[in-house]
Amino acid sequence: MIRPILLVEDEEGDVFFMQLAMKKAGVPNPIQIASDGQQAIDYFKGAGKFSNREEFPLPCLVLLDLKLPRVMGLDVLKWIRQQPDVAAIVVILSSSREEADIASAYRLGANGYLVKPAEVSQLTDMAKSIKDFWLTHNTPPPDAHEGMTAELKTSASSRAMSI
Repeated sequence: MIRPILLVEDEEGDVFFMQLAMKKAGVPNPIQIASDGQQAIDYFKGAGKFSNREEFPLPCLVLLDLKLPRVMGLDVLKWIRQQPDVAAIVVILSSSREEADIASAYRLGANGYLVKPAEVSQLTDMAKSIKDFWLTHNTPPPDAHEGMTAELKTSASSRAMSI
């Protein structure tokens, strides 16, 4: 099974253009969308509308905006890094070129920081680079997601047995 990319982005136009760029770049991974920081956390927790892990499997890559409603991107990154069973690759995808934002992102454990380009063609080039590096050539961390999936299954079995 090809695991999805989780795109955490609140701007519908940016979501549309990133999906288009990923398609043009030949990225085979499905793209799941979280439109705010709390949804991103809920996605990882398998909470609410994200409770069906077959429909919403844990992502192989997170593309995370910084400026988000409800929970800001850096707080989502911090939350992800505090989860011992989550070894997600998190790349910040932001319009901000502020040195403080870049430094904070890396300090909190971002694997990369990309500035959103203004041109759609440049976004397609960026999507190709993401595909080539993060999805093709990069060796991801050991699959901590398997442990998390087993834990979720055990938890579900325990709930089923107590019913």
